[in-house]
Amino acid sequence: MILFQHYCYTYGGMRHASYTCICGSGDNSAILHYGHAGAPNNKVIADGDMCLFDMGGEYYCYTSDITCSFPANGRFTKDQRSIYEAVLKSSRAVMAAIKPGVLWPDMHRLADRVHLEELVKISILHGSVDDMLKVHLGAVFMPHGLGHLLGIDVHDVGGYPEGVERISEPGLKSLRMGRVVQERMVLTVEPGIYFINHLLDQALASPAQQCFINSDVLARFRGFGGVRIEDDIVVTADGVELLTCVPRTVEEIEEFMATGVDHSKASSQKF
Repeated sequence: MILFQHYCYTYGGMRHASYTCICGSGDNSAILHYGHAGAPNNKVIADGDMCLFDMGGEYYCYTSDITCSFPANGRFTKDQRSIYEAVLKSSRAVMAAIKPGVLWPDMHRLADRVHLEELVKISILHGSVDDMLKVHLGAVFMPHGLGHLLGIDVHDVGGYPEGVERISEPGLKSLRMGRVVQERMVLTVEPGIYFINHLLDQALASPAQQCFINSDVLARFRGFGGVRIEDDIVVTADGVELLTCVPRTVEEIEEFMATGVDHSKASSQKF
């Protein structure tokens, strides 16, 4: 975290981090808020680990909130690539769908659908994705909400104004915003897939959920940890403007880690 703060201050003029940085590796990357001020991130990163770094700088009292997931040794294994690209696909599908007037919980449902479709392709799951959604299987792999308002507070207020009720369904109940999306809102989009043992065990013990799970294939991913891709966006009149400028595709990440070539774009992007 100290190195991150130093970099932000040196290159961006940001004197503070927005929050205590999350730096999980290996199975710790499946702990959604790993590390805190009293117990800092102190695990030694091992060759072959997936790393999940969730960090943000504060600039003129306004926060950012960005997560990057990458292999510690700079090269994705086949399994790491398949999970990473599943999350990237859901991230891009959500950002392509966001515009004024859409309901934020529907964006969460879209991310769940893409995740489940991709997990079927990987053979971790099998069967009807529509039926999986009915039994909330998406929340087994993404137990947190899709994203939140971003402003002076990293989890900014206003997600549930009077008249907007919180949804009680798994996954959706963790959303920090339940509103209709409006132009000029600043939001995070942060889908993730995680292999959290107690959630997997609960699913395997549930007749409604275990029928969709290939337990032999799932066993290969025990200890994998998790992947989250978190971007910051501003909602425009007809879509979103992407504020995050970091390498995102597998190819960009591997080349950046091998050569230091920066594929991030200085200007923001429109979806």
